[in-house]
Amino acid sequence: MSHRIFDEYAERYDSWYERNPILYECEAKAIRALGLKGSGLSIGVGTGILDSQAPIDVGIDPSTNMLRIALKRGVESVRAVGEYLPFKDRSFDFALMVATICFLKSPEKGIIEVRRILRYRGELAICLIPRDSSWGREYIRKGRMGHAIYGHAHFYTLKEIKRILEKCSFKVTGIKSTLGYSPHEKPRIEEPTDDPKGKGFVCIKAMKT
Repeated sequence: MSHRIFDEYAERYDSWYERNPILYECEAKAIRALGLKGSGLSIGVGTGILDSQAPIDVGIDPSTNMLRIALKRGVESVRAVGEYLPFKDRSFDFALMVATICFLKSPEKGIIEVRRILRYRGELAICLIPRDSSWGREYIRKGRMGHAIYGHAHFYTLKEIKRILEKCSFKVTGIKSTLGYSPHEKPRIEEPTDDPKGKGFVCIKAMKT
């Protein structure tokens, strides 16, 4: 996917969370509940609005305009893509991907790169909108209708992500999920749960083995 799309829609993307504060708080709670600690890297940091809920030290993104907004939030930003991380081996304690995996050209290559830059027993957290959830189905529908961003996304099921993680020598250690209602229902604040069934926003935490 061209970074130009995100450059063009950076302000609109960021303001979506301002227009949907309940959804934002639900997702933010799930990220905070992961309990990520140490030196952290956000991959596909975007504007940093959600990723900054974890103690990240630096964020990467291919979109210059997204990074400009993230920088205003105090996120140290580097222009790069997830499949080629410009960091030395074993540089971080954890890495975070929030709604990033669906835009990577090669998720497997991206996760292998994460493994390289993580220290011993480092953690990777992947937050996604599962393809088989009501939210995933709605975003896929919007993508088919020509949505500027969702039209370029490839959504995965939780099972598919677990399989890729295991293939890349990661062990799943926990799950936090939220949005137990559909996109067509009135939003409500939810506490994150360990049960991902039917949830529209799921974060998987896995340890480098």
